[in-house]
Amino acid sequence: MPDPPSTTSPAADAVVMRNVVKRFPGVVANDGVDLTVRAGEIHALLGENGAGKSTLMNLLFGLYNPDEGEILINGEPVHFHNTRQAVEAGLGMVHQHFMLIPRFTVAENVILGNEGPDSVLDRVAASRRVGELASAYGLNLDPDAKVGDMPVGTQQRVEILRALYQGSRILILDEPTALLTPQEIDDLYVILRRLKYDGGTIIFITHKLREVAAVSDRVTVIRRGKTIGTRITAETTAPELAELMVGRSVLLRVDRDEATPGEVILEGTNLVCIGSHRAETLNIASIQLRRGEILGVCGIEGNGQSELIEVLAGLKTPDSGTLTIKGKSVIGENATGFRRAGVAYIPEDRHGRGLVLDFPLWENTLLGNTERAGFTSGGWIKSGWIRNLTTDLMAKFDVRAPSANTAARALSGGNQQKLIIARELQRHPDIVLAIQPTRGLDVGAIEFVHRSLVETRDQQKAVLLLSFDLDEVMDLSDRIVVLSEGRIVGEFAGATADRAQLGLLMGGRAITTTEAAD
Repeated sequence: MPDPPSTTSPAADAVVMRNVVKRFPGVVANDGVDLTVRAGEIHALLGENGAGKSTLMNLLFGLYNPDEGEILINGEPVHFHNTRQAVEAGLGMVHQHFMLIPRFTVAENVILGNEGPDSVLDRVAASRRVGELASAYGLNLDPDAKVGDMPVGTQQRVEILRALYQGSRILILDEPTALLTPQEIDDLYVILRRLKYDGGTIIFITHKLREVAAVSDRVTVIRRGKTIGTRITAETTAPELAELMVGRSVLLRVDRDEATPGEVILEGTNLVCIGSHRAETLNIASIQLRRGEILGVCGIEGNGQSELIEVLAGLKTPDSGTLTIKGKSVIGENATGFRRAGVAYIPEDRHGRGLVLDFPLWENTLLGNTERAGFTSGGWIKSGWIRNLTTDLMAKFDVRAPSANTAARALSGGNQQKLIIARELQRHPDIVLAIQPTRGLDVGAIEFVHRSLVETRDQQKAVLLLSFDLDEVMDLSDRIVVLSEGRIVGEFAGATADRAQLGLLMGGRAITTTEAAD
């Protein structure tokens, strides 16, 4: 049951949302949500992708209009019809995907849309004002620097500065750490605490329990479009919050024994891919994957991960280099050839590459398996046998659906992902490529996926895990490589990997002798 309404004085509440409902065709995204955010606090809005967090904040910021319910800002009812009205009321929002113009300077991006209809832009004065504001909040920004030349963490500061320039006292951040290195995350926490100290109110959308504990004063949990409860962060625990998120107790740590790596089963040398403008997008001097290990690949998104996985899955032929599986070259083979060689592929995009959403579950089980015994005979699909197999897999992998005839699109994201994993692992592959296998899943589904990957490793299979969640890589991996600008720039034993050193390498910085010793 949701917590009772707050008894805090309305004057102390920066944001109050009562019984807010938002419907889309076929979906109730917010179903009577209640949220109270006190002035001068950092308030985490916690829930998995699809829980309704972002929709709720889009309603608050005027991007959507609620179908039911009321919203109060500083005790006054509001009815925003656009974001301009929200900004004028003192709200600002930093979206997960930044809305900056790369070729513009910091100052130009910050003042964009705030010049006035008839004003002539005084660039010198604007740059000075932006610089003074950045300095006042400790944002460490050069107002004349081009945004396109900045790392992601610095670009995020520009977005925050733009909101402050517009007069925002209530700041909404949507999954603000998704693309940041550990060092950039720590820097962001410092900035948020500074804003709070200066009287600002911050709503922090996240699905990561560690972030809630690190920076928030209170946390509200949303599950399936409903408010489940609000807690004082210091008085709650990660297991309690996880249970609120999914409705049952969840094992948050990865329970696994030490790995016993065996022979090298996949080996690539001098793998080079050339992108547009003849620029290298991948240049891997050497990569090896052994039986009985999970090799984690970490890095900031856009640093050659897509090219590496496409090469290893047979979706792309490198422009040069060698790649062998079980000692046999697979250069020139297509994806089917890689599957024959024993490679299973759990893609990041489960809708685009993992499933055909309008197909029933049993037909999705058939995908990629038409050449295997049992699935077809004499050119005919053995639909009855595949239905029975799918039913067995649904039971084994806890895929919750009425039957094998249910369309894949009717399943939740977690159940869709479990179906893909079931299909890939039932082939008993030698190599599993798991790409962002838990993105958008609730903590219960994450627990299941992690356990499945560890069990696969323990069967002396080789697992390559690529995730932009550094905590996931560190929790699961027996060995970790860091990818930056298309190159492997560091390798660590999973048990001894240092979060700070990984973050430095992810951000393109070399590790000094002192940092390595620490």
